[in-house]
Amino acid sequence: MRSKNSKYSDFEGLREQAIALRREGLSRRRIRDRLLIDNNDILNRLLEGEPAPGRTERPKARDDLRAKARELRLQGMTYDGIQVELGCSKSSISLWVRDLPKPPRRTREDASAIAKRGWEATLQRREVERQQTRQAARDEIGALSERELMITGAALYWAEGTKSKSHRPQERVVFVNSDPHMIGLFLAWLRLLKVDPANLKFHVHIHETADASAAERYWADAVDGVGSFGKTSIKKHNPLTNRRNTGERYHGCLVVRVNKSADLYRRIEGWWYGIVGAAQSPGHWNRT
Repeated sequence: MRSKNSKYSDFEGLREQAIALRREGLSRRRIRDRLLIDNNDILNRLLEGEPAPGRTERPKARDDLRAKARELRLQGMTYDGIQVELGCSKSSISLWVRDLPKPPRRTREDASAIAKRGWEATLQRREVERQQTRQAARDEIGALSERELMITGAALYWAEGTKSKSHRPQERVVFVNSDPHMIGLFLAWLRLLKVDPANLKFHVHIHETADASAAERYWADAVDGVGSFGKTSIKKHNPLTNRRNTGERYHGCLVVRVNKSADLYRRIEGWWYGIVGAAQSPGHWNRT
């Protein structure tokens, strides 16, 4: 995985840009936004020794927001309404319009409608932030080496696959999951280990109230013709339970069995405890 500070690796180049922007009259906030700096300590180091200009440039977009906020206030809008309309903070709105007359008290219906719009805007903003965070994290992973995939698959199996127990000593590789992405990663890992596809056997486990035939087609497409499918296992309905895994998106679970896999199981167990030992070694967290 790339270091989270990789964007600061060319520090001197970044410092030159920051100083140039400072000399153009930009504020520290504008420089942070322009260079995508998310750490004040980094910004302080970039601008160390560079005196502040006599007057920093104010963002014109902020001036436009201020003018629009005053216009909306004169139309009778409340702080809540202006916030929903412009997406800026109430504290900023208060500074911009506090010299203007207050609007008449709104009705309960108006207040409810404004609150609803505000909550919808908040949810939209949160969703945008959520997607941006997910994409940034996805970009951090990049390509996987064979070693990284091997370690990932071993950890995945030990978390989700079946294990030999003292009361049931069965050394065989069986992986069960309802997430097609997990199944896909597991199969990619088996390909890396050069497991013969002829040794793969699939079974669908699904609730009796669901469409078993549709689930079989779904999982057959998901594994793309690898291995062979056995008889589907149907789970009986318990009327006392409140099931949430229903609807068109419910496809049950897929069981992946690897025949002749006792040796593979022992290797997986060894890999797992190798990962545990390496992670707990005294010098692990001091590595660069």
